[in-house]
Amino acid sequence: MKLDSLISMASQNDRKTVAVAAAEDAEVLEAVAQAVNLELADFLLYGNKEEIERMITAKHPELTDRKGVKIISAPNNNTAAEMAVKAVKAKEANVVMKGNIPTAAILKAVLNKEYGLRTGAVLSHVAVFEVPGYDRFTIVTDAAMNIAPDLEQKAQIIKNAVKVAHSIGIELPKVAPLAAVEVINPAMQATVDAASLTMMNKRGQIPGCIVDGPLALDNAVSQLAAEHKGIKSEVAGRADILLVPAIEVGNVLYKSLIYFANAKVGAVIAGAKAPIVLTSRADTAESKLYSLALALCSASK
Repeated sequence: MKLDSLISMASQNDRKTVAVAAAEDAEVLEAVAQAVNLELADFLLYGNKEEIERMITAKHPELTDRKGVKIISAPNNNTAAEMAVKAVKAKEANVVMKGNIPTAAILKAVLNKEYGLRTGAVLSHVAVFEVPGYDRFTIVTDAAMNIAPDLEQKAQIIKNAVKVAHSIGIELPKVAPLAAVEVINPAMQATVDAASLTMMNKRGQIPGCIVDGPLALDNAVSQLAAEHKGIKSEVAGRADILLVPAIEVGNVLYKSLIYFANAKVGAVIAGAKAPIVLTSRADTAESKLYSLALALCSASK
């Protein structure tokens, strides 16, 4: 499966609006321009109005006076984040997108008790990868939000990822809680949690998917490796979602796929009342566009 298919899916859904906090960012505006030209969404651009207009005039003159693109002045980053989040809260927008603003500032607005987008659920990062040589998406979670999730948090992280998987057409995603080994070792908490998550799934506490673990990475994604180790599992070798045990594992896996495997990626923060596009400053405009498309698909479910 290709990430370009997410763009097709998003274009077929009802037209959504994206609220961008601190939109004065070259890569973000490039993604916005591509999305507008593809008729994926409308945009509310919050931030330094003069700077946004200058950047649009210089690089994307086709957006000038474009219907569906509105620039709203905000005196600073915190206000831009607040205004973007409030737009979603008021149902004037369906997705929040991070622009040229620190992650902490946008999350502070999202988690605000008065006007934020809390649901009571754990927020988690869900990354959908197109890995060369693989005929399916690889979903990695959580590589950016939760540092050392406990069992209950891991269950919620799976639920968030499953909702995203459903939104892009994976009807019954296979989830592999990753560990270093496939057997339960009380000295390795990742294996104990994986076994508990597997049982929770069997008892209907984590619905809409198949969970089986612990599984090491090779046995989660390679049927040949699973066969060599004699692992019989509905998930082994065919995992759609890789649940990492800690943020360091997720971060290394995420960046390894990009820099060693030349994988493409789109990612969202799930678990709030609306999807949040929280890309890195190092992400390309293409990655930001894929993240936008993923968020728009998620917002439709």
